[in-house]
Amino acid sequence: MLSVIIPTYNPDVSRLAKTLAGLQKQSLPLQAWELILVDNNSSQSINADLTWHPNHKIIKETAQGLTYARLKGFKEAHGQVLILVDDDNILDENYLQNALKAFQDQPKLGAIGGKSLPVFEGSPPDWLTEFYSSLALRDLGDEVLTAAWDHKYPVCAPIGAGIAIRKAALNSYIKKIETQKNVITDRKGGSLSSGGDNDIVLEILKSGWHVAYLPGLVLHHIIPSQRMEAGYMARLINNSSNSWVRLLQSHGINPWPRIAGWTVFPRKVKAWFTYKAWKNDVNYIRWQGACGTFDGLAGQ
Repeated sequence: MLSVIIPTYNPDVSRLAKTLAGLQKQSLPLQAWELILVDNNSSQSINADLTWHPNHKIIKETAQGLTYARLKGFKEAHGQVLILVDDDNILDENYLQNALKAFQDQPKLGAIGGKSLPVFEGSPPDWLTEFYSSLALRDLGDEVLTAAWDHKYPVCAPIGAGIAIRKAALNSYIKKIETQKNVITDRKGGSLSSGGDNDIVLEILKSGWHVAYLPGLVLHHIIPSQRMEAGYMARLINNSSNSWVRLLQSHGINPWPRIAGWTVFPRKVKAWFTYKAWKNDVNYIRWQGACGTFDGLAGQ
């Protein structure tokens, strides 16, 4: 049994419909998987038709944060393979079948992912490619890449969009979320912080499992025009840089030394000139990323 989990918060109706349409076209028979939509305390009822799937349910998680929505889905799932699908992802028709086969063929795999290709709602600016990874877009080529725990975060680690996980590999992560106070909540309301999926990957690796990039797993990620604006990208890079540092620190693999809080402002001022942040959008976004890193290193 395989479980597809869609955590969502105030989703765009048309994009969610495209996500569900992609799932409806999956080559894996409907009887072989279940569909779980997790409403992370949306301000209005979710308008989604799941009646085409014989084994579906909509559940609610009132604790705000993508991490809690995912955890709710993990606990509700009956499958031994779990696939997290964002509400703006369109899986290629063989995605579920290919993921299930990979876990069946390779018993050491704990989590896998593949290509996340863009579907732009509007014309992307030329500079956007530099920041694809922050938009959960990636294409590492057509070779299979695998990694085991090596006290660093592997390049081939799966991203949150479309990540497939062996449920047995989640024990350490679930215990951590249930017992620790300082939980990485990932996206929460209007916040653009991240790191929840990276936290999952690191816990899986540290538990002795392997992760892999499999080019046969392909999804298309819808990118609305608003997410291609410089102001949004600057805020995204700032928040994600901060949470990235905090994540690495929490796992003891942060390569940068901590800094004193009083040094943050002068560092930001100096970086403004180093990055020439006033010149163009790209420089400004890079500067915001540096500011987020400083905040993270100072614990702010």
